[in-house]
Amino acid sequence: MNDATLARPKPSDGWLIDWCERGRIPDALVRLAMRQLMRRRLADESAGDGEARSLRFNRLVDELRASPIAIETQAANAQHYELPPAFFRAHLGPHLKYSCCLYRDGSETLAEAERAMFEEYAARAQLADGQRILDLGCGWGSLSLWLAARYPNARVVGLSNSRGQRAFIEARAAERGLSNLSVVTGNVVEFDFDFNLDGMPPDDGFDRVLSVEMFEHMKNYRLLMKKIAGWMRSDAKLFVHVFAHRTLAYHFDVKDGSDWMSKYFFTGGTMPSESLLLHFQDDLAIERQWWLNGTHYERTANDWLAGLDAARDRLMPLLADTYGAADAPRWFQRWRMFYMAVAELFGYAQGREWGVAHYLFARRQGPITADARQGR
Repeated sequence: MNDATLARPKPSDGWLIDWCERGRIPDALVRLAMRQLMRRRLADESAGDGEARSLRFNRLVDELRASPIAIETQAANAQHYELPPAFFRAHLGPHLKYSCCLYRDGSETLAEAERAMFEEYAARAQLADGQRILDLGCGWGSLSLWLAARYPNARVVGLSNSRGQRAFIEARAAERGLSNLSVVTGNVVEFDFDFNLDGMPPDDGFDRVLSVEMFEHMKNYRLLMKKIAGWMRSDAKLFVHVFAHRTLAYHFDVKDGSDWMSKYFFTGGTMPSESLLLHFQDDLAIERQWWLNGTHYERTANDWLAGLDAARDRLMPLLADTYGAADAPRWFQRWRMFYMAVAELFGYAQGREWGVAHYLFARRQGPITADARQGR
């Protein structure tokens, strides 16, 4: 997953955050404070001033174009995946989908909402059996494993920058008898596929690339999408799922150490706007885009929080092993606050401010070059 925002607190808010982390403030008041911070974020980002918002947006686009593909990649990975898989298995849905799920009528269980979003990806990405599919930033393998089972004649490849995730996914694939799934380890900033070694012709590539809540950890989308285009066949398509604000785009940073969300869960991240990726179409052209109301993510995060609370006794030893026994209670509360922040962010204004954007891009025509594969 990946975000929610506790907008930049004031220095005087330090005691409040400390009390929240110690569990001394009721959840209802914590959520109220979060909503106040979100209102501050909207004001800080000039949400109500079109001219100022445009200037800020254009400045951000220029900054992204001048940035490397990503920053703080190891920190971002550690923040969400330094805990063992058992932590997530105890409270996420059965597919371990660590991203927004789809609640079409609101009555779905978390498991049903996971599957509903997978089905939505399949339809919107125009997936078919027999394709070569890349799951870019595959996390704990929720989508990769679903794809491999759904399309037995497809070749599914997951790219993860965590060796622990690779071992976990491969073990689950073996348990399920899925021989059409492989996982490679690499940081997308430096990684490149060798299509000869992967058994593909040197001028070939993937039919579909899917990326779910990974682009929010990136910066230079021009270089990123150029690199992805170099991995795609001439008629291939890229499907992207990101969380986003309908008009605002901004960095997450910890320059002054005051941004709680950036410090503990989203270092080096970007909050995209719905239109942000459309400014980076040098190598991939948009075919269609969709918007999902933020209440889908609100419900997802609240379901995760309920699962976390129900599993507290099982999870405390895992947290103690990871963070130390003295800090385990505080970290349990931080994870609770993280999920509450996600729920409050995407539920803000009945889900009309922040939500989830889907995009389908097609590769612009032209030969795949070595430079393109390297993102140059």
